[in-house]
Amino acid sequence: MIIPFLSLQSTNKPYHDDLKRIFSEKLEKGWFILGQELVEFENRFASYCETNFCLGVANGLDALTIILKACKYPPQSEIIVPANTYIATILAVINAGLKPVLVEPSQETYLIDPNQIELAITTNTRAIMLTHLYGKCCEMTAIQAIAEKYQLHIFEDAAQAHGATYLGVKAGNLGDAAGFSFYPSKNLGALGDGGAITCNSESLAQAYRQLRNYGSSQKYVFDEVGLNSRLDEIQAAFLSLKLEHLDGENLYRQKTARHYLEQIQNPSIVLPPSNSIDEDAWHLFVIRTSNRDKFRSYLAENGIGTDIHYPIPPHKQKALSEFNHLSFPITEKIHQEVLSIPLNPTLQELEIEYIIEKINNFKG
Repeated sequence: MIIPFLSLQSTNKPYHDDLKRIFSEKLEKGWFILGQELVEFENRFASYCETNFCLGVANGLDALTIILKACKYPPQSEIIVPANTYIATILAVINAGLKPVLVEPSQETYLIDPNQIELAITTNTRAIMLTHLYGKCCEMTAIQAIAEKYQLHIFEDAAQAHGATYLGVKAGNLGDAAGFSFYPSKNLGALGDGGAITCNSESLAQAYRQLRNYGSSQKYVFDEVGLNSRLDEIQAAFLSLKLEHLDGENLYRQKTARHYLEQIQNPSIVLPPSNSIDEDAWHLFVIRTSNRDKFRSYLAENGIGTDIHYPIPPHKQKALSEFNHLSFPITEKIHQEVLSIPLNPTLQELEIEYIIEKINNFKG
């Protein structure tokens, strides 16, 4: 049996006819930027996230960057970010002319540790930019209390958390603003790059709207230095179609995750936390083992595709050389041990059972 980690051909196959129809309609219409399809998607996604506003942008990194630029913090203001995250979270802070302050995660959840957040706060701290990694929301009750205590903004990197909830509140509505990515492999994925910002403040929404379009308040009038970062009409229409099916696909991810959590029983494998199965979006199912290379080779030999999210922590990347001297032992341990196994709506029951069997038979 051959089971790829993810096949975008398979995940998009149920939508082929509708996607072709939508493309044909948009091609005939001839309006490709900042049109009615974008407005409709923004309204639908705002409603889905239970926020007042949604602004479509070119990608998830731009979403986070625009959120920070709109705040107009003094240069090099400190933004607390998780050490255990995809590099985009940190790049957004740097791209906005601000200073990222990295904080260790909890080894149990892989998410930013609220206790460590408070220790990192200084008089220069302006915001906490957290990441709902792998589709699991951060411990928002504790983080919100810290933010209120120190009068800090909370911004969500929700690039992996479409549809995730925390105590019944959707990701995207757990802070002052949130950035989403619609990269093709996401739970809600476009057929190219795409992103969005959600928020509840009308003034922030207007600032984001202006920044994404060159800093323009009206055609050929530019009030500030902005970006060219707009979700195009075709991708917006594709995303509106797929949004209708997001909850159903997330339910299947939750069902699969529950099956993995109940049936994988191997003492050399550390499973992800199971305390909020029905709230997590399960963008990824990430396990840990001290014998990762051996385990990954074993799965490959048995036809099971895997991926590593992520092999090198941000503070050890060449691009972030100013952080290379720092030590984050928990983050480093996680990056040395994590392995993502297949979890997506196209997995068949026989494939899931096969994956469980092979994992349980692994001799660590």
